[in-house]
Amino acid sequence: MIHVLAVITTKPGKRAEVLAAFHANMPAVHAEAGCVEYGPVIDAPNSPAKYGDDTFVVVEKWESPDHLKAHAASPHMAAYGAKTRDLLADRQIHIMQNG
Repeated sequence: MIHVLAVITTKPGKRAEVLAAFHANMPAVHAEAGCVEYGPVIDAPNSPAKYGDDTFVVVEKWESPDHLKAHAASPHMAAYGAKTRDLLADRQIHIMQNG
């Protein structure tokens, strides 16, 4: 099992726009072979540490590294990237495995 935590920071005030594009792309990702979990999360109101109003974290689980690699190369991810690229300030991708 591969776990991915993608910390996405948008340009100021653009998080809702990027999340709308993200949600529109989710059905295609969920249909991919090997996708176990894929969705965005934002700060809970009572969180002691916050990423802030322009950041969200994508929580992903993939059956294998090959499934993740295929996901990254998929046409719908290329289209999503092209649509949102100019709206992002930073993107950090953490690929992890069970410890």
